[in-house]
Amino acid sequence: MRFSEIKAHLGKFRIGIAGAGGLGSNCAVALARSGIGTLVISDFDTVEPANLNRQYFFTNQVGMMKTVALKESLLRINPDTVVIAHTEKLSSDNIPVIFAACDVVVEAFDSDKMKEMIVETIQIKMPGIPLIIGSGVAGWGKNETIRCRKIDDTLYVCGDESTTADAELPPMAPRVGIVANMQANMVIEILMKKTRDYFHV
Repeated sequence: MRFSEIKAHLGKFRIGIAGAGGLGSNCAVALARSGIGTLVISDFDTVEPANLNRQYFFTNQVGMMKTVALKESLLRINPDTVVIAHTEKLSSDNIPVIFAACDVVVEAFDSDKMKEMIVETIQIKMPGIPLIIGSGVAGWGKNETIRCRKIDDTLYVCGDESTTADAELPPMAPRVGIVANMQANMVIEILMKKTRDYFHV
């Protein structure tokens, strides 16, 4: 299948990204480059200098809302992708509203508590929608420990599922980028399996 055909197919879909940090920003870039039609991104934080070691932002974007800065970059990469940016903190109440009509949702939080919250929310309030979470991205090396695992029919996890980030083992661009791109790759794998029947053609 040629890229033009893949892009035409992927252009029919809407993907939600919960968080615009290391995982979310890099995943969004990969999806925009691949031709995803619509990206719905939500984050309430601003770009800081410390983010630049792993997140898809630039020095001139420091101080901007992450969603605003990321939208700016994504539209420079692929102006055909529709980017819907929400600058608010996600909760079990607004997730079903913000990500309504999304075909897949990508989780990109730092907090384990927030990860648990979105898993519960999607599975209870948005049943049937695939959710791809990231877990275990800190440090460097150990490529062989990073994987993507299907937990059930709609839940996937990418990462080593064990490494916890701290001052001595910070998240760094290579492993964060690997996992973010694995999440994007899983999104595309899910979407490429959708048939014409899915679109009620």
